[in-house]
Amino acid sequence: MRGLALFCAALAPIFAQAEPQLSDRPSSVGIPVWVREIVLPGSRLEVKPSDLKTPLTVRISDVYSHGDAFRYNIEYYGLEAGSFDLRDFLRRADGSGTDDLPHLTVVIESVQGPGQVEPGSPREGRIPRVGGYHVWLWIGGVLWLAGLWAILRVTRREDSGENEATLRPMTLAERLRPLVERAMKGELARVEQAELELALIAFWRKKLELEDDDAARAITQLKAHAEAGPLLVQLEQWLHQRRTASSPAIDLTDLLAPYRDLPADALPDGTRSEARKAGQPAH
Repeated sequence: MRGLALFCAALAPIFAQAEPQLSDRPSSVGIPVWVREIVLPGSRLEVKPSDLKTPLTVRISDVYSHGDAFRYNIEYYGLEAGSFDLRDFLRRADGSGTDDLPHLTVVIESVQGPGQVEPGSPREGRIPRVGGYHVWLWIGGVLWLAGLWAILRVTRREDSGENEATLRPMTLAERLRPLVERAMKGELARVEQAELELALIAFWRKKLELEDDDAARAITQLKAHAEAGPLLVQLEQWLHQRRTASSPAIDLTDLLAPYRDLPADALPDGTRSEARKAGQPAH
């Protein structure tokens, strides 16, 4: 009896390998089923290439060596009802035959009730123009082109305006404005402010033909002049007086109005020589 028991134990793996156990419960269409740790004899197996018409989709997720055989984890799910043999969906990786494989039958059941039929495949033909799709497509294209044309036109106008502003010569008022703004805020150095004041004196002496007059007398006349006086007087106040919060507001547009129509290069640059000519230090 002991010898018989040992003999049966030795034959058990052989029968288990020859007849792998699959689930005898049928599965439904589209429901995946796992077959785990199934030992199949022979060389390594792989899934055959499939197409859209295959009734069963099979996938081998894991493969392990098992003596002279291999152990597999296989997943499958049916696309239509019926009984199928997994052998029909497998092949040897080395190209050898699969006749030595045991039957691997699985059953797939339909989830449709009795009397229900599958929908038929659509027949070939022209697609009806529902909702005027082509018309709306053309309208959308025309609107897109119109928007692009409008954007380009506005961009060209802006570029043209910038080019005109670039080509237009700078006026003396535009040249003086940043300097006067800095002087008004107290950000202009005393030397720069003094040189600006002397440059304006030289400009107005030449413009009003006061170059031959005494410097002190000429400056007095310039400060009293309707056009030359406002900016000269204001610069002198900013130079020698500290601005406070109660200081009156200055309208730079009115202050620079006499220089608005003059070219930017009308103001001389030799302020230090002009200071020596006027007998004054360049601050």
